[in-house]
Amino acid sequence: MSHCVFACDFHLVWPTKYRKSIFNDGVQGYLKEFLKSWPEYHPDVIIKTINTDQNHVHLLVSIPPTKSVGMVVRALKSVTAKALNEKFPHLKKVYWGTDSIWSAGYFVSTVGINEEVIRRYIENQGLEDAGQTNVTLV
Repeated sequence: MSHCVFACDFHLVWPTKYRKSIFNDGVQGYLKEFLKSWPEYHPDVIIKTINTDQNHVHLLVSIPPTKSVGMVVRALKSVTAKALNEKFPHLKKVYWGTDSIWSAGYFVSTVGINEEVIRRYIENQGLEDAGQTNVTLV
């Protein structure tokens, strides 16, 4: 990569399996701290912004042209699932019968000149009302 300059930023989103709301403050905080160690093992993949809503993860990631987005997503989902399952044993009860906590798919979009808009969107996940009312039936 010494003769290559690139700006390949991606907005990645993937939901939890069955859209279960597993992200409380502790799980979210641990996930963010865990992903901060990612550059130690993959220095060429830069995680710029991380946030979660109750049932999905948002990342702003710079991926070099030598790696595929799918490969990076697979690696991220794999290591985070393992780390979260080890740190939070209650997740095994939520997802009984499987070690997987992530849904099979993901969303990806390239980030062009609107990076700041995407960054604010990720940082504000879970903070703004989606405009829907939660109704409890008694």
